[in-house]
Amino acid sequence: MTTLDRSAAVGFGFNPLNRLSESRGDEAFIRACRHDPATRFVVFVGDVPLLELGGEGPCAVLPADRWAGLGPVRYEIFLGRDDRGGALFAVSLDASVAASTLPRPGLELVDVRSIAARGLFPPDILGELGGAKAVLSWHDRHRYCANCGAPSRVSSAGWRRDCDACGAQHFPRVDPVVIMLAVDGDRCLLGRQARFAPGMYSALAGFLEPGETIEDAVRREVREEAGIDCAQVAYFASQPWPFPASLMIGCFARAATTDVVVDRHELEDARWFTRDELARMLAGTHPDGLSAPQPFAIAHHLIKAFVEGDGPPV
Repeated sequence: MTTLDRSAAVGFGFNPLNRLSESRGDEAFIRACRHDPATRFVVFVGDVPLLELGGEGPCAVLPADRWAGLGPVRYEIFLGRDDRGGALFAVSLDASVAASTLPRPGLELVDVRSIAARGLFPPDILGELGGAKAVLSWHDRHRYCANCGAPSRVSSAGWRRDCDACGAQHFPRVDPVVIMLAVDGDRCLLGRQARFAPGMYSALAGFLEPGETIEDAVRREVREEAGIDCAQVAYFASQPWPFPASLMIGCFARAATTDVVVDRHELEDARWFTRDELARMLAGTHPDGLSAPQPFAIAHHLIKAFVEGDGPPV
């Protein structure tokens, strides 16, 4: 499997929309798309998607008349066109107002993490929901100009905020995060935080810092959190992670030392796991009840690739 296929197979990693970024500044084009009867919307009340329930299962992509009247629109983002030529917008409704008009028959609010964990939608819809949540969250967090502090306004079909006071332009941010498996022969290193579900272990992870390469960030995070020095680092796949807007950069690293020293400020525990243990954790049959992250998380795919010998050589 190529790295492109790997990334597309991870939760939130497949988004087939043609973003048409070159047309975001064309107000007439965006207006025509917005009022086209074929246009559909992913609708958020606050940061929670609004789903339509029906006999064929839930639907996250709604026509305009299905959500009209639920409350004022806070933000509206042109996401692009799908392979059928229809436009897709993301809409954020005022949660305090919309809450008073819900429930409307056949509609339900379900948070994005639960949608992913329950496998409610195919990969393309999940990717579209994740992208929409990330950019809407950015608007919520960046209503004021970072340069002068004045209120900023939405522009470029939702993909920019402009400050009329100082002229600054602000664009949606993505926070890069390295997430990795340190490998020592037939075993790899996993850790757990206190907030994890009981018995769950996952790959170590941390934010990439300014002036740092991906490889150096991997080595630093493993050393800081578990006291393990790493040598060679190899890229595996990436995952957009909309909580609120990160890019998880999955890697493997060859361990140069093996004595684990846990940073108790970061982790509750960290230790080496054999391939056999990991296979049982993935299958839910570990004798001690230990488990791995769910398939919508890139950590699951890193562990699965190690078990199956499908990871990059390090």
